[in-house]
Amino acid sequence: MRITRLSAYRVDLPLKEGSYKWSGGKAVNVFDSTIIRVDTDTGLTGWGEVCPLGPFYLPAYAAGVRSGLAELGPHLLGENALELGKLNRRMDAALKGHAYVKSGIDMACWDLLGKAANQPVCVLLGGRYGDDVGLYRAISQESPEQMAAKVAGYRAEGYRRFQLKVGGAADVDVERIKAVAAELRPGDRLVADANTGWLMHDALRVVKAVQDVDVYIEQPCLTYEECLTVRKHTDHPFVLDEVIDGMDVLLRGHADQAMDVVNIKISKFGGLTKAKQARDLCVSLGVAMTLEDSWGGDIVTAAISHLAHSTPTEFLFSSTDFNSYVTVDFADGAPKRQNGRLAASLAPGLGITPRMDVIGKPLVIVE
Repeated sequence: MRITRLSAYRVDLPLKEGSYKWSGGKAVNVFDSTIIRVDTDTGLTGWGEVCPLGPFYLPAYAAGVRSGLAELGPHLLGENALELGKLNRRMDAALKGHAYVKSGIDMACWDLLGKAANQPVCVLLGGRYGDDVGLYRAISQESPEQMAAKVAGYRAEGYRRFQLKVGGAADVDVERIKAVAAELRPGDRLVADANTGWLMHDALRVVKAVQDVDVYIEQPCLTYEECLTVRKHTDHPFVLDEVIDGMDVLLRGHADQAMDVVNIKISKFGGLTKAKQARDLCVSLGVAMTLEDSWGGDIVTAAISHLAHSTPTEFLFSSTDFNSYVTVDFADGAPKRQNGRLAASLAPGLGITPRMDVIGKPLVIVE
């Protein structure tokens, strides 16, 4: 199955709640998502998606996905779309770094592999565990009172995992954590996610001030070393996210006992192939995971659902349903949240069919 054409489309994804805010005053109102199409000489087409969380979050930006496809695409024409390991080596040789550029291509090739095998992607990723997977709900950064007030509504939608966006002024963040924790019920879990926003001295103040609160601490500082220092000064369960971008840091973190949970984002690893490798390593090491991506719509949510659903249940801390956060549906068959949970499609491949009237005409074509 040879690649004959690669195309990139743009879809804007406005947020239902108007904006999404996190540490350092960062905010997004409309996400710029790139849809990747891979055509083959068999007539089968695969689809992927990449949606960076703005250029100020990770080393990734939306226009870079499309520019990267124009640079990388010519090297992939004629390659076998089903030879995923070989294809990833080809991409890495042709374009150093820029993992997020490669993610949508790899995702689309998994979609093709599933269609060729007549199997859902989750079966090919390791098998389907259980009927569905649990989701978390991010609580955008606001005042302590506003954030606490959102918990009841999110719980009514079925969420039992709450990711509280902190990483601001330490004293205010302490109030945010305590206010939201006061709204929790038995079985709920709270994660205070600083998104690298604290300096180390403020992170240490916060974890000391909330030492009696049942809360997970996520990525308090910018660097691995700073996070490890904070980890050594708290008994709270500890989550690493932004620094988790390869096998080396997973192995280092395990050896240093730096984390209890890690977040694996598909595009940060460069696609489902390498995210699966990281997932499987974490299972071998006994590390729990949140499986997700930086952001996205229907196709990213479908890919997340397949990766999460193929993960042994005891290792899956949580996952996410980004397509429920936005106002635009652009693919039929995309998974939808049911009572705070998500199930991967039973259809071949990712199980989605893009709506061409929504995604429009391609901005980039390589053939």
